[in-house]
Amino acid sequence: MGLSGTTVRNLGLVAALVLLCLVGLLTGGDRFASVQNLMIVLSLASVTGVLAIGMTFVITTGGIDLSVGSVLGLTTVWASTLATQTMADQYGWIVMVGCALLVGLAAGLVNGVIIAYGNVVAFIATLAMLVAARGLAELIANRRTQIVDQSSFESTFQGDLLGVPKIVWIFVVVAIAGWFLLNRTTFGRRTVAIGGNREAARLAGINVKRHLLYVYGFSGLAAGIGGVMMLARTGAGSSTNGLLMELDVIAMVVVGGTLLAGGRGTIIGTIIGVLIFATLQNVFIINNVDSSVQQIARGAIIVAAVLLQQRFAGRSKSS
Repeated sequence: MGLSGTTVRNLGLVAALVLLCLVGLLTGGDRFASVQNLMIVLSLASVTGVLAIGMTFVITTGGIDLSVGSVLGLTTVWASTLATQTMADQYGWIVMVGCALLVGLAAGLVNGVIIAYGNVVAFIATLAMLVAARGLAELIANRRTQIVDQSSFESTFQGDLLGVPKIVWIFVVVAIAGWFLLNRTTFGRRTVAIGGNREAARLAGINVKRHLLYVYGFSGLAAGIGGVMMLARTGAGSSTNGLLMELDVIAMVVVGGTLLAGGRGTIIGTIIGVLIFATLQNVFIINNVDSSVQQIARGAIIVAAVLLQQRFAGRSKSS
């Protein structure tokens, strides 16, 4: 029995990841192969990985969300203000986490309302949110870095659990939840259907506008979770957190095999794409590769992924 197209694509991604690891071993030796370095790679992958899970749903519908990096920065600022941390002194870390999640969800729902009910193109709507969220974060923080000084938050989200950073465990939980939601629920089937043919989905009885609202809300919520993880990783809220992260996130999703045109999404592919980019960045850092060269290499990978997508799409249409 032949392998499905999705399986073949995922195997190709795994092969690319293995090849990257071999390059890391040959060029970095024990520095690359150490357990400590592995944890660094997984930590790097975790924050962008959570955002990529939400982005997978958005792109599967045929949309785009350019605002996730700015929304993440806004959530870190709002959750680390003096007022929020003072409340956390009384009620615990749940105040900071709840604040980040609510801000992220609210931003996502605003995107959803503008796109679904305002009939504004997703690119324009989320670009506006990108600018507005970053500006609001700068106003709240007064362009300053806000240090997290809340012991209950630090003890809960910083450090390791069973030898693995806690933020990595958060990524694992979100990834499993995202896979289940996309592949085993009506919500996931409707997401794919809308991306495949929006009018056909509407005629089939799917409330397309409401579903798009939920999808963009989910993407904003993922940015809120990423904000919590960023606070745990850096210990600071800043309007510069998540700067240009949306570009990396979109690239990871596309490299993972989710179609930019919509209609096909893969959480497993996204996870592998996240690991590929995190490993590539780590190999570059270990070998002191110039940042400009790193950007060129990332761009080449994105172009190659899109070209492969077009080739696979052309084959599927002709078959």
